[in-house]
Amino acid sequence: MGVHLREHALKLAMRLAKRLDRRQPDPGELGSTAIRQILVISCTAIGDTLMSTPAIRSLRLAYPHARLTLLVHPAYRELFARLPGVDQLMGYRGNWKGFARLAWTLRQLRPDLAVILHGNEPQATPLAYLSGARWVFKLPNAGNPFRFLLSNCEPQLRWEDFRHGIEQRLATAALAGGAATGWEMDMPVGYDARQQVSDWLAERGIANHQRVVGLQAGASTVSRRWPASRLAELARRLLATDPELAIVLTGSPAEFGLNQRIAAEIASPRAVVSAGALPLPLWPALLARMQLLVTPDTGALHLAVAVNTPVVALFAVSDWQRSGPATALERHTVIQKWRTCTPCLSKRCPYPEPPCMDLISVDEVEAACRQRLEQPA
Repeated sequence: MGVHLREHALKLAMRLAKRLDRRQPDPGELGSTAIRQILVISCTAIGDTLMSTPAIRSLRLAYPHARLTLLVHPAYRELFARLPGVDQLMGYRGNWKGFARLAWTLRQLRPDLAVILHGNEPQATPLAYLSGARWVFKLPNAGNPFRFLLSNCEPQLRWEDFRHGIEQRLATAALAGGAATGWEMDMPVGYDARQQVSDWLAERGIANHQRVVGLQAGASTVSRRWPASRLAELARRLLATDPELAIVLTGSPAEFGLNQRIAAEIASPRAVVSAGALPLPLWPALLARMQLLVTPDTGALHLAVAVNTPVVALFAVSDWQRSGPATALERHTVIQKWRTCTPCLSKRCPYPEPPCMDLISVDEVEAACRQRLEQPA
């Protein structure tokens, strides 16, 4: 069945189900002990799920007695396995594969409340509704083809109505009866993970007393990447002026080749590659060990912010005020340039090294790094 035909058939089925629906939830349930089972959906990228953690905390504060199940992308289940306030993790890729089976599984949980913090449509809203939850909340709701299934059909709000992704998620939690809380993201770092990272670095000649600067080359789209040659030049400059400094190139296993090329261009034994060498659950501990991370708009940025590591964040295609650091801004430096192409093709950027990111010079990133490194830890 074609994608559009499948979506059309699902919409017809959902309209019929909604018409026959006899659920009449009492608004007094929200924020009360009547909510015993909560389903939270945040099943996209690492950064998206991290930005959902303040909203999860909001729900946990409001419903300390409830069991909270979090739907995440299956590739990141281990990373979020110890997330505070979550009783159960389930994996879902946010597409049609396994949709019907998961809908049946969620229905067995019998959630009272479903909160969609970040999920792909047209699957997320029908999935939450099919779970049987009496309440289903999602923002933004404007433009959602399944808005009629939401408990918050009106007023219609767009992405542009929120300053930041964290604000959008907290607003969704507030609709669901969530308690007030801060914007800080949650990511626990255990002692064992810190020790494993320390041992891994020691095996590569990086002692505990050495300062470590992380360089993140990859991003979810090519359009967000800073040129690899500039990262290499930045590393050479930093290493040349500090004989005790070490560089760690971070990334996913898929970015191993890219990082290897950058390491070869740096040509220093004090530059090591962690991509493909350290498992994802150790990423938070690795970033927590760093004095600084230089990164584009990607999951590593949000992980670093979550574990209180200063970042020099590089933006052009995306707007840092919507997806960049949102707390403790005095600890971070953001370099924001502008889009050079009209229209911007973003995820379909044809340039291997986007001209908008090319506007960021090595000089200004080096200056930002040195300013951060001069500050006390």
